[in-house]
Amino acid sequence: MNAYSVSRKGVGRKVNQDSLLCEMEPVGKLPNLFLVADGMGGYNGGDFASGFTVDHMKEYIEHAGDSSLISTLKNAISDTNSKLRAKAEELPELKGCGTTLVASVIEGDCVHVANIGDSRLYLLQGGNLRQITEDHSVVEALVKKGELKRSEARFASNKNVITRALGSEPVVEADFFEVPIEDGTRIFMCTDGVSNMMDDRTMESILNEYKNPVDACTVLVNTARDNGGRDDATAMIIDI
Repeated sequence: MNAYSVSRKGVGRKVNQDSLLCEMEPVGKLPNLFLVADGMGGYNGGDFASGFTVDHMKEYIEHAGDSSLISTLKNAISDTNSKLRAKAEELPELKGCGTTLVASVIEGDCVHVANIGDSRLYLLQGGNLRQITEDHSVVEALVKKGELKRSEARFASNKNVITRALGSEPVVEADFFEVPIEDGTRIFMCTDGVSNMMDDRTMESILNEYKNPVDACTVLVNTARDNGGRDDATAMIIDI
């Protein structure tokens, strides 16, 4: 396994509200842990929410008992959501803060994935890029209803409005996926600061062309910036 990640603040942004964890070594009982979070909520709120989520998720999992992998992730997400809301209630400047989260753990020939919001996880297998997670967003709901074409979704005026986030409600529900992987699989995780700035075909081309994950992540983030780079951009690649 080989992994790399890059995160850069958007053009004109004062702070980067994305946070990440790229840990190939065991974290508690989990064999590895990869997290990408995109915060929201005022000048300090988004930065705090994503950073707190990544830090608390890791800390919780480090001290978790012998629960199953999925139970560990579910419990970590639930506890992080509760603690984040408690912090936001203590400090007025954090009111309304929240964050997306996409998490993955590689165990044997499977990648276990959890997601909340519109940060994404893709698999590149046989040269073909496939999105595994489903966005929790207004635009995705419109696409599913047939009221908006998939090709138009990236340009919709409300594309940044998400319908689910850590910290936004007392109880948050994550989607879970278990996907087979094999040698040669490339796992790609990103915030919408990357996926909103280029289409899937462009991402697929970059991921196929640049075999070194350092180069691929750098080109993905630079391409997002070259295409406007309005939002913070985070890219993470795990090569199996």
